[in-house]
Order: sequence, then structure tokens, then C-alpha cells
Amino acid sequence: MSQKERANFGSKIGVVLATAGSAVGLGNVWRFPYMTGENGGAVFIILYLACVLFLGIPCMIGEFIIGRRGASNTFRAYDKVSGGSGWKFVGLLSVITGFLITGYYCVVSGWCVQYVYGSVVGELSGDAAYVEQYFSDFSSSPWRPVVWTVVVLLITHFVIVRGVRDGIEKASKLLMPLLFILLLVIVVASCLLPGGSKGISFLFYPDFSKLNSDVFLGALGQAFYSLSLAMGCVCTFASYFSRETHLTKSAAQVCVVDCLVAILAGLMIFPAAFSVGISPDSGASLVFITLPNVFQQAFADLPVLGRVISFGFYALLTLAALTSLISLHEVSTAFLHEELNWSRGKGAAFVTGACIVIGTFCSLSLGGSGSLTFLGRSLFDWFDFITGQIFLPVGGFLTCIFLGWFVPRSLLRDEYTNGGTLRGTYFGVFFFLVRYVCPLSILLIFLNQLGVI
Repeated sequence: MSQKERANFGSKIGVVLATAGSAVGLGNVWRFPYMTGENGGAVFIILYLACVLFLGIPCMIGEFIIGRRGASNTFRAYDKVSGGSGWKFVGLLSVITGFLITGYYCVVSGWCVQYVYGSVVGELSGDAAYVEQYFSDFSSSPWRPVVWTVVVLLITHFVIVRGVRDGIEKASKLLMPLLFILLLVIVVASCLLPGGSKGISFLFYPDFSKLNSDVFLGALGQAFYSLSLAMGCVCTFASYFSRETHLTKSAAQVCVVDCLVAILAGLMIFPAAFSVGISPDSGASLVFITLPNVFQQAFADLPVLGRVISFGFYALLTLAALTSLISLHEVSTAFLHEELNWSRGKGAAFVTGACIVIGTFCSLSLGGSGSLTFLGRSLFDWFDFITGQIFLPVGGFLTCIFLGWFVPRSLLRDEYTNGGTLRGTYFGVFFFLVRYVCPLSILLIFLNQLGVI
């Protein structure tokens, strides 16, 4: 398939919103707040922003270059850019990673939809013990999480089969502004709560006594995770860029949107948490166990408003999950469409069906089924561990080595400057970062996740 025959995004805003949608997800609204809470608040945010600037943007530009130059699915793009020299296995690793993440990410996305439903019908009303038991009962149910998993995958499937402009781009133009509107409404409501200023101070006034190597490595890992690097999403979406797309500017805009959503998520959660005396380091349970009780206590005098805020928050979480799920699904669909010559509908149907199967087993593994637990981990946890702690850093590291040491510098400059039509003022900085700083940083993340350092 030539680049002329290949679909492209129809507008500059479509490029930014679609690519930002692929990056913005549960990593921003769920993982970022609890990582910030566990790692000292403002000092973590400062390090995170530095990591996005010096790690995230160069890596994203690198994936943009591979995707647009290859003008094909991630597997073939790496093969084209490498000139058939064998680096396509890195592209295949990204495709596999994206597919496996889709298989369990849809389960968590389904949880978000359940909590939207629970907010509407009043199921989240009760004391802290009730809310904790509610999550435990729901997540271990043999059928309810599976139903919601299927629902979010079918919504994603509907978007994907409509193609790049009529599906992905249109959905992004609707979902991303809606996500921002919900964010801003809940941020205002949260910050106006009595005692909410303590949460604002926690986010914006750094305590450098909390700075240590774990906080630094946590910030590196979060930057990598929240920008959806090495999952194939960024590279696949870049294959739909036109030759006129300014790669550096687009990467900077996507990273600004991504960071803004993450920080707004913190402003949405921590003022409310501090208002009712909830510890900011509540961990991964913050969203599904702690926050329903927070909303309930914070708006105790106005229970209807509390329910509306709760509904808005979980609707926001669902939108964030969907934007990422769409991009993850597209990675595998584009691969099947182009490598096996399947129709787009057939490829999407295969991915949707396979992920329903994977999601079902991952969900059932959380119900305490011994047959779906291996070496002390549930099937869900194994998918999370293998993709997040092995495949992502390995894929990112190899991509940086590929770009920095094997791809001709002239090719990188040609793409970076859009064939010489742009000045490329910071190309030398980009090349230095992607050749030395990024692979070293990713290696540190990887070794830290494995407990080596």
C-alpha cells in the first residue's frame, strides 16, 4: 500500500487530538495521581515534567519518524526504515505489546463503566468498608466485569471499523474536548471544598527532602507509561500523518496535553482527598476504593451533587480509557489489514473477538480461580507485568538504539525537517538525547523494575 493510497488524518487538530488521545488514558487519570501521592507530590511532578521533556518528547519524535517514513503498520514501518536489515522484530514486539495490553486494559476500562452505572443508581453510597467490599465483589464476579469488558470492546470496534478520518479522528474530536470539560468541572468543585487548599499545596509546593532515586525512577517510568511509548500506538498513528505534519511541534503539543490532563487529574483528586482527611498515598486503590468515599464525605451536605460529581469522574475515567483503547486496537487492526491483506472490518473483528477472550480470562483470574493463577500472580497480573515491566522498556530501549545507532542520520534529519522545508534547529539536541540519554534512562527503568537497582 503506497502512502498515496493510505488514509491520513484530515486536519492538524485531528492529528493532535487523535495522538493525544492515544497517550491520554488511565495512566494519566488513574496511575499518575497515585504515583504522585506515593512519591512526595510536587517534587515527583517536577521530575515527571523533566522526564517528559528529555525522554518523552525525543522518544515520541523518534516513533513519529519511523511511523511516517514507513507509512504502514508498525511491523512493516520498522522493516522499511531499516532497509530490510532485520529490525522489523522491534516493530513486531510493539504490535504484540499493544495487542496484549488491549486484552487486559479492556477489563479495567470495563470497571470504569461499572462505576458510571453505580454512580447513577446509587450503588456507591455507603461507608468505607462498604465501598471496599463493593469493588471486591464486583471485580471478582464471574460475569459482571465480563459484560462491561465486552461493551467497551464493542464501542471501540465500532470506532475502528469506520476508519481513520470517520472513526478515529471524529471520535477523538468528540471525546478529547468532552474529557477536558469534565476534568475542569470536577477540578473546580474539588478545589472549592473546605481544606482543599492543602491538596493544591501538596501538588505545587515541593518538599525536596522527599527526593530520592526511587522517586526519580518512578517519574521516568510514569513518563514512559503515560505517553504510550513502545506500544505501537504512536508509530501507527504517525503512519497517518501527512508529509506537512510538523513532527517536533506535534510531539510537544501531545506531551503538553498529556501532562495537563495528568496535573488536572491531581487537582481533581487531592483537594477532595485532603478535604476529608484521606492520605494522598493510598496507592492503586485510590480511584476505585478511596474516591467513592471521598466524594460521599466531601459533598455530604449535598448528596445529589456528590452523586453528580462521582458520575462525572467515572465518565471521565471511561473516556480516558476509551481513547487509549481505540489507539491500542488500531495497532493490531492495521497489522492484520496490511500484512494479511484482510479487510479492515475482518481485522478489527478478529482483534475484538480475541480481546474478548483474553479479557474474559483475565477478569476471571481476579475472582480467585486457582487454575488462572501462576506462581502467585493472576493471569491479569501476568499480562500487566510482562507488558509493562518487560516488553515496554525493552521495546523502547531497542527503538532508541535503532534510531540512534543504525538509522542513517541523514534519514532522521530529512524526516525531522520535512524534507528540508523546516529549519531543524534542535535536531542535534534530539539526536543526542535519543542516542545517549533516552536508552540509558530506559535501561535504568528496566533494571529498577526488575529489582536489580
